[in-house]
Amino acid sequence: MGEHNEDQDHVAEPARPTLTTAQARDMTAGLRAAMDDVRRSVAVLAARVHDAHAARIWLPLGHSSWESYCAAEFGISRAQAYRLLDVARSLTAIHDAVAAGPGTSRTRDSDPAVAAALDYGLSQRALIAVSGRTDTVTQLITRRLTALAHSGLQALDEPTVRAVVRQAVRDLRTAPPPPPAESPADPALAELRRVVDDLAATTHQLGELMLEVAPAYLSDTAATDVLAPLCEHIGETLDNGLAARRYAMSGDRRALHGTIL
Repeated sequence: MGEHNEDQDHVAEPARPTLTTAQARDMTAGLRAAMDDVRRSVAVLAARVHDAHAARIWLPLGHSSWESYCAAEFGISRAQAYRLLDVARSLTAIHDAVAAGPGTSRTRDSDPAVAAALDYGLSQRALIAVSGRTDTVTQLITRRLTALAHSGLQALDEPTVRAVVRQAVRDLRTAPPPPPAESPADPALAELRRVVDDLAATTHQLGELMLEVAPAYLSDTAATDVLAPLCEHIGETLDNGLAARRYAMSGDRRALHGTIL
């Protein structure tokens, strides 16, 4: 009496019959649908938060601030209240960039909740992480959508736009910090550095285009088959295209040694 049997904490569930492949796929589809519903809910919530904050909703209800409004109406903390704003700010900026992009006008909608509900597959953590750099991420998205539209090799359908947005957010979150800007005393050396910096920036843009066509999960060998037609189309060598792709993935200029630099 009074003794505790550890096995009682882990009572075995009745054995279940092994799922068939079809049943497992059906269950997986259900999980995927539930995850999609969660992401859509986040998008709609972000749109509502954006509208409520822009309208200063707390004033007619007698609250002194956004945070006091959220605490009184929803019982959430100050930190949670401002995280909601971060998510709303990021998602609104991203959607505006997509809607303004070439060939993506169909994503414009008069109802912000419907417009924002385009599922980019971004987590709240990712949206919060880029909330302080929305200008940078929207410029990246715009540049990549424009490059794809001009290449004519890939339709800007919803899966493509989603992939562009996700890759841009991922790249921004993982990009190494820029090197400190130190101007050499020698004017000739300073000019040479400027030329190299300009070439590197142009090459990074080329690499971003290569990544959209051959995503980062592909090896150089697998990417070769995909990129060869693109490089021929734009008049670039395949070696340079692969080097630019490696540079866009790593941010390390050593990826360009022996090819472009």
